[in-house]
Amino acid sequence: LPYPPENAALCEEIAERGAIISEMPFGWQPRAQDFPRRNRLVAGAALGLVVVEAAQRSGSLISARLAGEIGRLVFAVPGSPLDPRAAGTNGLLKDGATLVTEASDISRAIAPLTGLRAPAVPPFEDPPDFSVTPPPGESDRAKVIEALGPTPVPIDEIIRHTGLHPAQVFMVLLELDLAGRLERHAGGNVSLIFGQR
Repeated sequence: LPYPPENAALCEEIAERGAIISEMPFGWQPRAQDFPRRNRLVAGAALGLVVVEAAQRSGSLISARLAGEIGRLVFAVPGSPLDPRAAGTNGLLKDGATLVTEASDISRAIAPLTGLRAPAVPPFEDPPDFSVTPPPGESDRAKVIEALGPTPVPIDEIIRHTGLHPAQVFMVLLELDLAGRLERHAGGNVSLIFGQR
């Protein structure tokens, strides 16, 4: 018997395209204690199981545990640690489930199990060759130091302000950092250490 009853149309649609599997005899009335048994079938019918949202006590976590026990891949979509509906999925991630943020994460992970090739990942561009960039001179160093101050500033802004090649700016910043004159801040911002201009 489809449960809940409003899923009867969905049940028929699934039967037309695939299969409906149950251990229960025809006409069996659904009971709460039967759901974990059903979850075992759900976990075993696929190569992997994705949990999108689950509270700390959720039937989805039973399915995930069963999937792991029978060697299926377990995926979880992360959620805010402040959202109780994500406590279960975040717990799965802590326990080793594969983090999923998009469908390709799943298709890449199961590709070796299906014999199919994983979707192509666009190739990375060759990194720029910075060896042809001349090293920074004293005037370049002065420009970078002039663009710095005690207030954190984005490195991109230093590059725009000085007009220097990014490799030259990064080299000067590295020199300042190694000399103990540069402070790095969140978001890639930098500043001169106060009193050391």
